[in-house]
Amino acid sequence: MTSVDNQWPGLADRIDRHWMRYALLAWFLFLLWSVATDWPRIQSLGLGDTDDNMRLMQVRALLNGQGWYDLRNYYLNPPGGFDIHWSRIVDLPIAGLILLLRPFVGTPEAERIACGIAPLLPLSIAFLGLGATARRLIGKHVWMLAIALMAFACTSTMLMFAPERIDHHGWQLAMLSLTVAGLSDPSRARGGAIVGAASAVSLSIGLEMMPYAAMAGAIITLQWIWDRDEAPRVQGYALALGGGTALGYAAFGSYANMVMRCDALTPVYLTVMIVAGALLFALARLNPASRWVRLGLAVAAGAVIVVGFALLFPQCLGRPEQVSDELARNWLNNVREAKPVYTHPFRTAFPIVTFPLIGLIGAFVAAKRAFDDRAPNMVGWAAVALFTLFACLMLLWQTRAGPAAQMLAVPGAAALIWIAVPLTLGSGNMLVRVFGTAIVVLFASGALFALPMQFLPIDKPDKRSQIINTAAARCPSFNAMNSLNRYPPGVMFSFVDLGPRIITISHHKAVAGPYHRNGDAILDVQHAFGRSPDEFRAIAARHGANYLLVCPNMPESTIYRARNPGGFYDRLAKGEKFAFLTPLPLPRNSPLRLFRIR
Repeated sequence: MTSVDNQWPGLADRIDRHWMRYALLAWFLFLLWSVATDWPRIQSLGLGDTDDNMRLMQVRALLNGQGWYDLRNYYLNPPGGFDIHWSRIVDLPIAGLILLLRPFVGTPEAERIACGIAPLLPLSIAFLGLGATARRLIGKHVWMLAIALMAFACTSTMLMFAPERIDHHGWQLAMLSLTVAGLSDPSRARGGAIVGAASAVSLSIGLEMMPYAAMAGAIITLQWIWDRDEAPRVQGYALALGGGTALGYAAFGSYANMVMRCDALTPVYLTVMIVAGALLFALARLNPASRWVRLGLAVAAGAVIVVGFALLFPQCLGRPEQVSDELARNWLNNVREAKPVYTHPFRTAFPIVTFPLIGLIGAFVAAKRAFDDRAPNMVGWAAVALFTLFACLMLLWQTRAGPAAQMLAVPGAAALIWIAVPLTLGSGNMLVRVFGTAIVVLFASGALFALPMQFLPIDKPDKRSQIINTAAARCPSFNAMNSLNRYPPGVMFSFVDLGPRIITISHHKAVAGPYHRNGDAILDVQHAFGRSPDEFRAIAARHGANYLLVCPNMPESTIYRARNPGGFYDRLAKGEKFAFLTPLPLPRNSPLRLFRIR
């Protein structure tokens, strides 16, 4: 028995019986603390990311009567707009909160509060998923430690659940937490069904987590190859994956996703998931006794899927975004979060990779102990260790894998603490009991490495970087954008990264936003700012632009000046005046510059 059981047996038993209730209580308290802490930002509708602004615009369109399956945005690239590749799954909780609140506080305030609360809703699922994994693999009271590590050690992960972060990443991370819980579930059929359903929901939201969904399926298949008693897990997974993706597509697939696109759950990936589910279900039902036969059948099924995909959908063998070479070269290839973590400055990369590596060490230590003892949880630990290793390797592909890698590190980090702390507390040396325990906790949580980073004089931003960062923060601010409403509604020709914020805060429309299906408009903006004034004027006229809005020193502006010295924007930034531009006054401290285009 643990010390908790010895000292408070009644309390320990009650907490164990109702652990989910207490986990949700911890989540609710965290929600209250987060909303209270970020209340000023919530009140200023501080949607810091372009995707968050577009998500709110999608919700507004739904509440204003736009069709359920019509995800065309008519405020960017007017008058035709463009189709975005998202689904309405993530819109539902935001829209529900707005409908619930607006009779009491009005629509603007309801939107603000909804954007503050909605990102924290999937955090409840993440707490439960990680808590269940920790209970099954480590100990029945360890769910508290897992939640604490999630809340305070996973810095990149928690940013996806922060108030105003209303885009889909938090929901996909929540599904990933359920995937890990399903992989470690001793109830095979239930565990497989949870993994399949979580993967289906995640894919219906977006394809960002497809590599993790594929890896989860591979792990479940490997478990069955090793142990034929795992067949119920494969069957549950196969049925939930195939049926779940079909249901997700039927309920949430937009009109624009009914064609053979490669960037969302379209008929392409729907076909793949249904076929994969059918093949896995058939293999699990067949369930041959020989491990080598099971391996051969699994390899054959994988080959059928890969070859069939290549033959039926050759357009999806390249980039899923299917953008032009010019757009990829000038924009998509330069997205910082899409680059490997080792390409980033040390001050940025180190905090992202530290905790995943700690969790990986802990997962492999725990898995080895479980296999040495032939413990019942050894299959679960093997799955978690493989999944954690995969998440760490994903960082070598894209830095945006950081939030998932940190979250998946929680079980391994919790295991390190649970294994090492009793050893330090049991030492006869008081210094080991006190300082050794503290070092173990600080190491396993990553704090031992995070604290010195605050004082190391490396990769500190220089003066130019500080100016750029200040402009990037001030220009999209609510006050700066709201000041545009003093002028009659029109089309703003502006930077790509300002487009979503313009249409969210002001009554104006914009030409482009950073979305690959808006690629032609993105190139138009790049050409207009980089080429001659006459070409700018022609492109702006083609888009029906009434205004030119720029933000000096914003990161995007520095790119135009560096790439195209002597181009239109470079000349404008140097103070040159043009007969077709009339400056329009804005508030005295505004970071923006506004012109009427004649």
